[in-house]
Amino acid sequence: MNRAQLLKSTLTFVLAGGRGERLSPLTIGRAKPAVPFGGAYRIIDFTLSNVIHSGLRRVFVLTQYQAYSLEEHLRLAWNFLPRRLSQFIVPRPPQHGGKGSWYRGTADAIAQNLELLQQVECDHVVILSGDHIYKMDYGDMLEEHVAAGAKCTIGAVEIGAEDAPRFGILEVDGESRVIGFQEKPEAGTEIPGKPGRCLGSMGIYIFERNELIRRLREDMAKTSGTSHDFGNDVLPAMVKDGTTVIAHSFQDVDAASAQGPDGAEAATPYWRDVGTLDAYFEANLDLCKVVPSINLYDKHWPIYTLWHNDPPAKTIFSEPEGHHAQIVDSLLCNGSIISGSRVRRSIMGNRVYSGEDADIEESILMHGVVVQPGAIVRRAIIDKWTTIPSGAQIGVDLEADRKRFTVTASGIVCVPRGYDFERNRRADDHDLPSDADFVNV
Repeated sequence: MNRAQLLKSTLTFVLAGGRGERLSPLTIGRAKPAVPFGGAYRIIDFTLSNVIHSGLRRVFVLTQYQAYSLEEHLRLAWNFLPRRLSQFIVPRPPQHGGKGSWYRGTADAIAQNLELLQQVECDHVVILSGDHIYKMDYGDMLEEHVAAGAKCTIGAVEIGAEDAPRFGILEVDGESRVIGFQEKPEAGTEIPGKPGRCLGSMGIYIFERNELIRRLREDMAKTSGTSHDFGNDVLPAMVKDGTTVIAHSFQDVDAASAQGPDGAEAATPYWRDVGTLDAYFEANLDLCKVVPSINLYDKHWPIYTLWHNDPPAKTIFSEPEGHHAQIVDSLLCNGSIISGSRVRRSIMGNRVYSGEDADIEESILMHGVVVQPGAIVRRAIIDKWTTIPSGAQIGVDLEADRKRFTVTASGIVCVPRGYDFERNRRADDHDLPSDADFVNV
């Protein structure tokens, strides 16, 4: 069976219902995969772009927590596949049919959609997480899965041993067969010959359809002793009973394309779990490097998203004050206006405005943020539709910031969406504009 036939016989599920509590307040009112990233994108755009470039064309996005923003994004940005050719990317919220309930775990989310596996003809099932930043061809993983005769294949990436408590940790033999699986252990099994390194699960799985159905039914039948999760329950059980489960080593599209003449990789594979404010901040600021760790400018593997009908970004020399716009190592999205401001290593989202003598450094300003003249913003995340008043200082006095905002242990200040500085509270959602108001649909 060639790749085109393999892809045609595959059904894809993207798990996108996560609450993302460690990303609060960015996840107040929106699911984690819907959180803006890199100025122009949302987190889920990276997974869905991988799906499109890999040739997968039948995709269900399983939504749950605060799904409106995410589902609107899917409707406006990802509704381009021809249904008459049985190609689609569609949201799938919990159905609550019969004894149905909210999704209780990753395996339960698929289990509550078993009828889709029965109604949609397929041989293989790809299950993805919608909240990681990376570029990957899932077709390579699918071919390896079929060639190995595996019942399940797990995407795997090297991580530091200190990060093991946040991941599923794999132990493999010389033929990449998984012989041990530990979900978020205090001390994970290290890779032989690589002290301090573990093989972590990326939350990417490929199952044979009938095997997946059987395993999910077994898990659903249990009344105790299960959390209905792939990492906690389904995968350890498969490994324990000797089922053929293999690990697929993550191949970064950017790293593969940057190989030198001797075949050695010239770049470290880039995969980021942006599940905390610090990790989210660092991954965004990675984009501001002279040579970014992930290439957003690759014409052969673009990251797709919702196109906003905004004018080009603009810089202004302000008069009569005589302030030049000074912009260094920063990203400016469409509609942004930098009027006599200093911007260093920062991301300015769509329709961001910064006024005369404003000073912005190592910060992420999302859609519609206004920084009024003379304000200072340092190492901060400013959520959408927030106006920073003239003379205000964010990220300068962290003790003062902690009284109003979330401040991480590393000193990243996060200002919630539409924060009202006069009343010292977050704005009501009904007072904020919708992204759909600014799209040419």
